[in-house]
Amino acid sequence: MPVRNPEWEVSVSDVKRMLDEKAPFVLIDVREPDEHRLCRIDGAQLIPLGELAARADEIRRIAAGRLIITHCHHGGRSLSAAAALREAGVAGVKSMAGGIDEWSCVVDPRVPRY
Repeated sequence: MPVRNPEWEVSVSDVKRMLDEKAPFVLIDVREPDEHRLCRIDGAQLIPLGELAARADEIRRIAAGRLIITHCHHGGRSLSAAAALREAGVAGVKSMAGGIDEWSCVVDPRVPRY
């Protein structure tokens, strides 16, 4: 896993604010499909970590120059995903610190924890 870097991460509170303000960004859930079925953040697009490299061009098209924020369960996979996308030449990528678990604790307790 990449070393945590505050410049590469965004808080769940900031993501919530961005969603509320309809800020131009793309939220990518890098968890597995079974995890996504358990709980999800509205508007997040599921692209599992194992598929990122093969779908980098698709992600560039989806993002169309907007900020990309990756998220997972606790923040480890999404940080790896952000690093992998950067290495693939995708610009403007950050990871949601704490993942959907932090989202459930801080932003929306209706989102089930697992």
